[in-house]
Amino acid sequence: MAPRNHKQWKAVPNVEYISSECYNNNEIFKLEQEEIFSKVWIPMCHISEMRNKGDYRTTRIADKRVIAINVDGNNVQAYYNTNDIDYRKPSGTITYGDFATTEKPLHCEVKHGGMVWVTLDPNPTQSVDEWTAGAFDCIADAIDTEEMEVFHYHKAVIDTNYKLWHDTNSEFYHDFMHYFNRVSGFNDEYFARKNIPFDNGHVNVSSFTVNYEEYQGFEDRGELSFPNLPPNQWYMVDLFPGFNFNLRGSAYRSDAVTPLGPNKVLIEFRGYGLKKDTPEERQTRIKHHNSIWGPFGRNLHEDLIGVAGQGTTMREGTEKRNILHGRHENGTIHDEVGMRHYYGAWGDMLGVNPSRPLAA
Repeated sequence: MAPRNHKQWKAVPNVEYISSECYNNNEIFKLEQEEIFSKVWIPMCHISEMRNKGDYRTTRIADKRVIAINVDGNNVQAYYNTNDIDYRKPSGTITYGDFATTEKPLHCEVKHGGMVWVTLDPNPTQSVDEWTAGAFDCIADAIDTEEMEVFHYHKAVIDTNYKLWHDTNSEFYHDFMHYFNRVSGFNDEYFARKNIPFDNGHVNVSSFTVNYEEYQGFEDRGELSFPNLPPNQWYMVDLFPGFNFNLRGSAYRSDAVTPLGPNKVLIEFRGYGLKKDTPEERQTRIKHHNSIWGPFGRNLHEDLIGVAGQGTTMREGTEKRNILHGRHENGTIHDEVGMRHYYGAWGDMLGVNPSRPLAA
């Protein structure tokens, strides 16, 4: 693409740049709750976290309290949590018969490696498979062949907009911030990776080989790869409006966002292994996961610090600015096609122009 001056940038399609008002305006936040989070499928938790009859998980979706319950040992149902179950307690066990409700169950499905998906939409027009639109196909053989289970859970409340967490998972030039990624991953395969858009605002990122042993103290992870996954591969699925699934060879991670306001977000992090793991294999997977993605791992805290700083510079009362998404590099890893695709879907769902979201 030929170079453009300021006037030409201002004339390009709207998602080539967006306004910082997308991140800090309370009316936009309310609209997102009504038009996005109340209508899309939300990956609420994992089936392994509620194996037995009466086990439950709680969350908030679009500021509504929601509970998912294993009703008979095999099936999960979700409801508005209108009872006295403490919504601040993320999990527990109850006698299902004691959960009295006149509410109809919310629509709920278990898909894509055992994730429990819930939507508040009483009449969803798409199933989970239709909503995800093929974005999981790249890792389906790895996460659906063997039963998985959660071995790690932690959460963080960050003073930032939830979309900034999406953005740090979508734009890959921030990888230069991660020393571990620079040492272990900046090879020809890395720079040739493709951002692949899917319907409904989703993107996945094609794989490459990570050279873990290049980082001092780390080891090759090929022997413990997930099923049907070549050694030391790294795939990522970035699901609209803010859910991320990372498969790094021997360990799998998911992030789930719950927006708490224009400048506050709850992020839940889960790490997964295979149910059939031996104790030794499980300990190795935990080590591999936590060394990068645990609270004190090499990368995760750097991402959190980055988005917290961005949130500070974009919160309400700061100077309005435009954020460019103008890199075109044939869909490769530093092409901002994922950002443009996401904000195109975001604007369509809200009925606003991302470059002028408050325009009448």
